[in-house]
Amino acid sequence: MDRKIAVYCSASSEIDPEFNKVARGFVRAASLRGYGIVTGGTIKGTMGEVSDELHSCGGYHLGVIPHFMKQYVYPDLSEVIWTDTMAERKALLRKDTCAVVALPGGVGTLDEVIEVLALVHLKQYSGKIFLLNHEGFYEPLRNLLQHYVDMKMMSEATMAKVCFADTAEDILDRLQD
Repeated sequence: MDRKIAVYCSASSEIDPEFNKVARGFVRAASLRGYGIVTGGTIKGTMGEVSDELHSCGGYHLGVIPHFMKQYVYPDLSEVIWTDTMAERKALLRKDTCAVVALPGGVGTLDEVIEVLALVHLKQYSGKIFLLNHEGFYEPLRNLLQHYVDMKMMSEATMAKVCFADTAEDILDRLQD
């Protein structure tokens, strides 16, 4: 698979079901446009919803999973990469991807977004960063990042690397730019 997108999302089963619906729509649309999807590859929460959707539409789905989470592996992944640590998992999630897309998620998703933003700033990741800002989910993060810019803790150029998108179609259209 030549064109891959890393997708960061929630592993919680207790979130608003609307977020899962949006996640399913995004991965289906991306798959139909020829993108492979790289995720944490588990059955949990939104990640499980993404896995189900990719399986149902026949999309390519690479799961990157630490050995200690083997009991949660999604059974129908296109491919699996096993890791020993979460740090190794995060590095392999974004390896050879053209973009990372953060769907609404928790602290793990936030950790992944901040790490990849730092890597983009350091020119260690050349892909694009998208945050699916469904119903304003990522507005608090946008405000925090703008605060960093205002306080001269982050440059405008780094801030410009983050695309806050309202819809899946917006992300996919901007990927073509």
